[in-house]
Amino acid sequence: MFTGLIIVLLVTVVSSSNNKIPREDTVSPRMVDPYQHAVELLSKHPLIDGHDDLAEWLRGAVKNHLSQVDLSGHVNGSQADIPRLLKGKLGAQFWSAYMSCKSQYLDATRTFIDQIDVIKRFVAQYPIFKYATSADELHNAFVTGHIASLIGVEGGHAIDSSLATLRQLYDLGVRYMTLTHTCDTPWADTCSIPGPPRHGGLNDFGTRVVKEMNRLGMMVDISHVSATTMRVVLNTTLAPVIFSHSSAYALCDNPRNVPDDVLQQMPANGGVVMVNFYPNFINCSPNASLSQVADHIDHIKKMAGVDHVGIGSDFNGIEAVPVGLEDVSKYPDLFAELINRGYSDEELIAIAGENLMRVFRKVESVRDSMSHIPPDDTLIDPQPSETCRPDF
Repeated sequence: MFTGLIIVLLVTVVSSSNNKIPREDTVSPRMVDPYQHAVELLSKHPLIDGHDDLAEWLRGAVKNHLSQVDLSGHVNGSQADIPRLLKGKLGAQFWSAYMSCKSQYLDATRTFIDQIDVIKRFVAQYPIFKYATSADELHNAFVTGHIASLIGVEGGHAIDSSLATLRQLYDLGVRYMTLTHTCDTPWADTCSIPGPPRHGGLNDFGTRVVKEMNRLGMMVDISHVSATTMRVVLNTTLAPVIFSHSSAYALCDNPRNVPDDVLQQMPANGGVVMVNFYPNFINCSPNASLSQVADHIDHIKKMAGVDHVGIGSDFNGIEAVPVGLEDVSKYPDLFAELINRGYSDEELIAIAGENLMRVFRKVESVRDSMSHIPPDDTLIDPQPSETCRPDF
């Protein structure tokens, strides 16, 4: 009798267990609107854009007279202002200090400093911005409700082949330098001049520039350089690199974009390719779409891995924009597209800014490990008479 009762009880327990109500955390999550989900995600995790040329726009539009522009309202002609930055959920911006290659061998250093000055002035003028020079400061600015504002120099001609000037730019707050723009420097090759690389990518002095940037803790930006320069830099640098605003060569064979073999080297280097929005680099034509920008993200993810993708819009430095990505208010639309393509929250957070933060912290770690190394006081070999630099 007791044996039968035990069997009945066991059957009852098993039956009850098999029919129990699922726990709340096993229930499928409610479907949410992709755009709203993107907004919520970017509200909690910083979106870091690697490149915006607002300072260049200010120089062209108002000759850096900030009293003539109110960034707190809609600014006609600009692709960025504070209302649109807030709508776009931007967490941090590398503002580009840029002067064209026409300034090389002339007044490049002075005019780059002009642009650093105007960035610092508009950041100080508007309370929503908070100036940052380190990964920790960037993070702290975001968590206190600010748009972290950092400075990148676009073009190695800014230093006039002087490692001392490079060090002073770091002291002024510059945290990355693009090694070239559309001209070769006396030590590095651009992608914009056809024919064999003049310096084989980098000459000896160019190697010293990269390693001094490593020692300082300044990110090495290899947007704008030739493919040969990209490869040489990756074999030279002691720290991860960035492409502050470049896309995938396989999808648009513009030399400004990154070839697949270079993308495949990114995991070993640890760097990040921050996707550019310029239609000529996205679709090799004056027209492109938000979906095609997402295609470049897909391709870089496929070649390099999701840990090596970021965002580098090039807003205010591009005269044409993709349909759907017309200005800085549109970042959530791009992330909504990635959600529709099946990207996980973890992947979205990485692309938005976590990848760049990892690079930034590693660059700072390499700097700290090199603190025992004295500044490099090497001078570049004498250059042709096109330069007006003093002769030591």
